Amino acid sequence: MAGIISVSRTDLAQRRQKLRRQRQMKIIQAIWRTFAITGFAGGLLWVAVQPVWMLKAPKQIVMKSGNKLLSDQTTQSLLVLSYPQSLWRIEPSAIANSLKKQPTIAQAIVKRRLFPPGLIIEIQERVPVAVTQTPSNKKVTIGLLDASGAWMPLEKYTSLNPTSKLPNLRVIGSPKQYCLNWTQLHQAVSQSPVKVMEIDCQDPANLILKTELGNVHLGVPGSQLSEQIKVLAQMRPLAAKLNSSEIEYIDLKNPEVPLVQMNQNNQKLTPKIPKNI
Repeated sequence: MAGIISVSRTDLAQRRQKLRRQRQMKIIQAIWRTFAITGFAGGLLWVAVQPVWMLKAPKQIVMKSGNKLLSDQTTQSLLVLSYPQSLWRIEPSAIANSLKKQPTIAQAIVKRRLFPPGLIIEIQERVPVAVTQTPSNKKVTIGLLDASGAWMPLEKYTSLNPTSKLPNLRVIGSPKQYCLNWTQLHQAVSQSPVKVMEIDCQDPANLILKTELGNVHLGVPGSQLSEQIKVLAQMRPLAAKLNSSEIEYIDLKNPEVPLVQMNQNNQKLTPKIPKNI
């Protein structure tokens, strides 16, 4: 029995010694790991603070495709940057957010470029498709709309794009009156073979288009808008049969029964829509 107890105590002592060595090895490994990480981080920091990683001039900023209206110089003038500046102190996300606050810029992506040091900026501009007129308090506010319905102040746009040509389409009314259906409305109007010069959204119960055939009353904008524009295209032969001055307006509130309100004697005409169009 004494022999068994003696062996057990010896075994326990060996186990304790083994565990002690393992703990010592772990401590040594942790120390070396800390030294390695610290040295690596210090090396990166040393490399980062070298003068080569500096943004020294606007020529180090590369503008990628996407800016068709804004020149590279104009876009760079919108950047809140000082020179020289460490490339690592620059926050690309902050620059991108500041660019997206510009009414003429829809999206912006900013990335650091390491070799050679610089910035890569890619923007997506807002391309105006219509001029807006918003009457309010005996004053008319002029602005611009893009295809998505985003509004831009005319003064801001022209200051950044002094040579750009303004769109021919005009929209009258407040943003609340046309923005709900603008994407659908613009798509239908832009694809119509009948030229549309003006969209009057002032009456929420009656959307009015000024076209080459005359004024067109569409009623409340809704799901039948595309069908109304399709019927309007089918009425193009009216231009050869009737003088536009004789037409007061074209009523397409019910696209299945289009009506032409004539000026003389307040007559109404139900045109025959060609089936082959």
